[in-house]
Amino acid sequence: MKKLFVIGRTYPEPTTTAAGGRMMQLLEFFRNEDYELHFGSTASLTEYSAKLCEFSITTHELQLNDPSFDQLLKELDPTIVLFDRFISEEHFGWRVAEQCPKAIRILDTEDLHFLRDAREKAVKSGNSADKANLYTDLSKRELASIFRSDLSLIISEFEMELLIRTFNVPEGLLCYLPIAFPSETKQTLPGFDERTNFITIGNFQHAPNLDGIHYLATEIWPSIRRQLPAAELHIYGAYAPKQVSELHDAASGFIVKGWAPHVSEVMKNSRVCLAPLRFGAGLKGKILDALRFGTPVVTTVIGAEGIFEKPDLGMINDDPSEFINAAVGLYTSEEKWSKAQKHGIAILDSRFLWSKAVIPFHEKLNQIQSSLDSHRKSHYLGQVFQHQTLQSTKYLSKWIEQKNKL
Repeated sequence: MKKLFVIGRTYPEPTTTAAGGRMMQLLEFFRNEDYELHFGSTASLTEYSAKLCEFSITTHELQLNDPSFDQLLKELDPTIVLFDRFISEEHFGWRVAEQCPKAIRILDTEDLHFLRDAREKAVKSGNSADKANLYTDLSKRELASIFRSDLSLIISEFEMELLIRTFNVPEGLLCYLPIAFPSETKQTLPGFDERTNFITIGNFQHAPNLDGIHYLATEIWPSIRRQLPAAELHIYGAYAPKQVSELHDAASGFIVKGWAPHVSEVMKNSRVCLAPLRFGAGLKGKILDALRFGTPVVTTVIGAEGIFEKPDLGMINDDPSEFINAAVGLYTSEEKWSKAQKHGIAILDSRFLWSKAVIPFHEKLNQIQSSLDSHRKSHYLGQVFQHQTLQSTKYLSKWIEQKNKL
């Protein structure tokens, strides 16, 4: 029987992160392809972790720098190994290549970490995100991981272009597979008058979300509140730190709600979603969720990246005053609001339906499975990177093994 072995940075949390939902979607895809599913991670389970056993997925506790992983690989003999983000590939990829050389190695990037990190450093040093320096040690590590893998899943068209045009990554090593959804065309969405208040949502372990909340509190919300004194901003997200909880202020309508187990409910009750993200990468799950549930969004160029093809309807603004005006305009004008809602649903239907988005991945996977050797020869540089990794990472890991024994 075909086997999929996912090596996760964490166990998937579909109710707290878009990444968790995407991982569950990938697992479901392989289940439908008749794979036996295995999931391993060095992380601990949390209260938000998906109960994988309920989906007939066998879980494995993994140890770093431990030969027990080699034995597990031999026992499983996986057809495909999927690495959840490049750090998982760094830790375990060389062992997979050594123990299971015929296993297809797939890297699910989620987003380009080096891009997000570079943008964060640029913003925090007082520059704009478009001034970010991408030529860093982190980019070298992540790009090397992409070259070593047989296929890397990229969720953003912007990042596909960046990898191909700027870093000369061969298209044959990449597959565009965005966050996507089942068709929602038959759902009944609340109208303008049935909704109230603003919403923002996001896991607070994610640095762009944490920065966005402070930006809302200091630069955006006070001006909106002055123009709309009855409106409130409801802030949802798991793992809210003390610095976020302390921003809660009922008198000013800045309401920290915490974790929302059902995103659909809070989105459908809200009139406008605010996502003033100053840095980040990939696709923004909160924006796609808002469009999915008919909640118009005001965001930044970074937030819109990979979702909106152009500054649609004036709702993409980096300038704080323009952002505020757009938010107030959407909140108070049913005509603008209805137009934005229809436009968002049209974007999802045309670009982010799973039934359409998964087709290229299915075709590429079949192609690689039928000619793995020729695929690797066509991208021989990946074997060069793999060889060098085996010479360095392998022996560092072996040294740590011996140190741990002592």
